[in-house]
Amino acid sequence: MRDMARVMPGLMAWGLVTGVAMAKSGLPISIALLMSLSVFAASAQLSAVPLMLAGAPIWVVWLTALCVNLRFVIFSAQMREHMMCLPLRWRLVAGYLTADVTYVMSVHRYGGKPSASSERVEPLAYFVGLAVINWGGWNIASLFGVLFAAWVPTAWGLGFAGTLALLGLLVTLAKDRQTLWTAGLAASAAVAAFALPFRLYIVVAVAAAVAVGLLMDAWSARSAARVEG
Repeated sequence: MRDMARVMPGLMAWGLVTGVAMAKSGLPISIALLMSLSVFAASAQLSAVPLMLAGAPIWVVWLTALCVNLRFVIFSAQMREHMMCLPLRWRLVAGYLTADVTYVMSVHRYGGKPSASSERVEPLAYFVGLAVINWGGWNIASLFGVLFAAWVPTAWGLGFAGTLALLGLLVTLAKDRQTLWTAGLAASAAVAAFALPFRLYIVVAVAAAVAVGLLMDAWSARSAARVEG
């Protein structure tokens, strides 16, 4: 919970902007509040709302949200080893609560370590601590943005605070050359694919990061084996 609290000011600013954007888009307050609590995904919300207001077919709205959130398939594949000891209902709850930052911090601390079990609950406890603070802080900020949108000028540029929070987290996690190379190539892939529809550049960046990371891990393992040989 302390780890997540360090980055929550920036994320709450981002949540505030998301709530303001939904309210100022013309959605009824009740729908905006329901979306804030149920969707819990800023990118999907900000992508879907303009389509809904433009009267786009529902399948276009769903496809856009699906494409934006495809990165969570990759996230969940890495977190699976710690979640499979849970019953299905709790795995579904964990899937709902998983966000970019909870995934990054969980994998950074417990990735590559023994899987969670009834005797080893630390990875799950850590995830719960992250998720409680992240979900609560995000929704408080988003609901505040929905309810008080008229008093929050968009000219403040609060959305950039969320970007700074994620950037600060990235810098603290990038402690070796391999991580820096992976992050740099993923960023380059995102810029190169920015013109893709449905914000697929996010998925391209995540896929590039995973591919580069796996390749560099394999290269490091082969190098170590040659040294030992």
